[in-house]
Amino acid sequence: MTVLATPVPITARTDTRIRTVSLWHVPLTSHTAYYMADGKTCDTVETVVIAVETNSGLTGWGEVCPIPHYLPAYARGVEPALLELAPVILGADPVGVGATMAAAESWLPGHVYAKSALDIALWDITGQVAGLPLHALLGGRRQADLPLYHSITCIDPDEMSRIARDAQAQGITQFQAKLGASGDWQTDVERLTKVREAVGPGPLVYGDWNCGATSLDATRVGRAVSHLDVMLEQPCATLDDCARVRAATGLPMKLDELAHDTASLLEAHRLGIMDAVALKLSKFGGLSATRRARDLCLHLGSKMCIEDTWGSDITTAALLHLGAATEPARVLNVCDLSGYVAPRLAPDAPTRANGRIAPPEGPGLGVVVDRVALGKPDLILE
Repeated sequence: MTVLATPVPITARTDTRIRTVSLWHVPLTSHTAYYMADGKTCDTVETVVIAVETNSGLTGWGEVCPIPHYLPAYARGVEPALLELAPVILGADPVGVGATMAAAESWLPGHVYAKSALDIALWDITGQVAGLPLHALLGGRRQADLPLYHSITCIDPDEMSRIARDAQAQGITQFQAKLGASGDWQTDVERLTKVREAVGPGPLVYGDWNCGATSLDATRVGRAVSHLDVMLEQPCATLDDCARVRAATGLPMKLDELAHDTASLLEAHRLGIMDAVALKLSKFGGLSATRRARDLCLHLGSKMCIEDTWGSDITTAALLHLGAATEPARVLNVCDLSGYVAPRLAPDAPTRANGRIAPPEGPGLGVVVDRVALGKPDLILE
C-alpha cells in the first residue's frame, strides 16, 4: 500500500526590503608595519564598513579594505559606487542575494571591490532570516576550524626568522615570507633560507613578492633555494612571467594578485602556475563570486587560501564561513585579518588558537559590530 504524505502548506516569508544603507570609513592600524616589494606597505589602511538595514529590523554588515597602490581598488570609491547603485539597492529583497547582485551588475558593471561589501551584507541578512550561520548556506560545515598562515613583513632576515619562531610557538604551521622590499635578490635568498631553517622541516614556507619581482630576479632566488622545501608566491606582474619562473626553478607556485575571475583562474591553471591560489573576497566581488571561484578551483585541483586583501572582523568572518564550507583537503589556509590590525570592529569575534581559527557560531556572519565605536556614518542612503 502506498501512503501519500499530506502536503504541508508553505508559509510565505515576511516581505523584507532594504530600507537604508550606511557607510563608515575606518582607519585600521597594523600591529606591525608590512613592507612588501615595489614599495608597497600596510601600516594604516582605511577600511570601508557598510550596514544594510531592512524594514523588518535586520542589519547586515559588509566590509572591504583595499590596500593603497596594490590592486585596482580604492576605499573612497565605494561611497560613489553605492550612491550610483542606490536605485537598485533600496527597496530590493536582501534575501535574493543573486538577484540583487545581478541587478547591481547590470546597473553598474564592474567595480567588484565596491560590490563585495554589499554582497557580504546581503548574505549576512539571508543567514539571519534563515536562522543559520553562513557556512550552512554556503555548502555546509566541513571542518570545525581552519589552518592559518602567518604573514611575515619583509625586513632583516634574522628578524623575520625570529617572527617565524614566535608564530610557530603559537601553533602556526604555515609561513608567508614577504620578499623584494630591499630590491636585491641575494637578501631574498637569505630571508627564505633563514625562515625555512627557523621553523624546521614540515611546516609550509613560501616567499611572496606581491608581483614586485622581475622574472630574472625571481628565477635567481628560486634556483638558489631550490634545494629547500619552499613554495613561491606571485613573483611577477604577468601570468607569462610567473610561468617562466615556475619552469626555470621547478618550485611550486601560489597565485594571488592575478587571480580575480574565471578567465584568470583557467589561464593560470593552463600555464601550470596554480598549485595553490589565493581567493580574496574583494577581488572577486564578495561571497557569491568567490564561492563560484572556489567551486571552479575544486574542479581544477588547486589548493586554496580563502581570504581577503585586508580588513577586520566583518570580512574575516565572511571568509571563515566560506572556508569552513570547503573540502578540508583543498583548503591550504585562511587568514585572520582582524588579528593583524586595530581596532577590532566586533570585539567578540573569533581569534586564532593553536594556529587555527573557527568561524562565528551565530546566524548570518555571527559577529556583533560595535556600532557606537564606529560613530556617525559618512553616508546614509534611504
